Amino acid sequence: MQAVTGEDGVGRCLWAGGPGPMRDYHDREWGVPVRGEAAYLERLTLEAFQSGLSWSTILAKRPAFRTAFHDFDAEAIAAFTDADHARLMADAGIVRNRLKISATITNARATVALREAEGLEALILAHAPTGPVDHTATTSPESVALSKSLKRRGFVFVGPTTMYALMQAVGLFDPHLPGCFRRGA
Repeated sequence: MQAVTGEDGVGRCLWAGGPGPMRDYHDREWGVPVRGEAAYLERLTLEAFQSGLSWSTILAKRPAFRTAFHDFDAEAIAAFTDADHARLMADAGIVRNRLKISATITNARATVALREAEGLEALILAHAPTGPVDHTATTSPESVALSKSLKRRGFVFVGPTTMYALMQAVGLFDPHLPGCFRRGA
């Protein structure tokens, strides 16, 4: 699988060939390492919400997600009540999926609990692939292990495919295709 060349003459991963928010996300953020608990909780949450939807839908709603979930402050989300859940279900700015909203609150609580151990960031980083990565895959042994590890700690909506997408997004390995200008950057 090779990158495609866009109308601007730049090689990119197949899904980012045309102009717009998807290309902007690809060029500026996808595959770039992040730091801090809130950054990891945000990516974990957005990947969970994306399940079954297009990534462009999630990107378009990302500012509203940040507002609704207090910039992914785990303690603030962990303190959400049934009234907060109802407020989120009425918020047209985000994806109004009862189970995914509940999962975000559950995952924030698990994130806070994980602070006493290694923390969310360290747990995710500990599952970074150490060998070659198949760019056509949707899971890996590492994403399966990360999924199991998170589930043991109380996280939900963290299946192996979602965790593989998370690993790509946060730069646990270089997800860019050969010929993409971001490959190796």
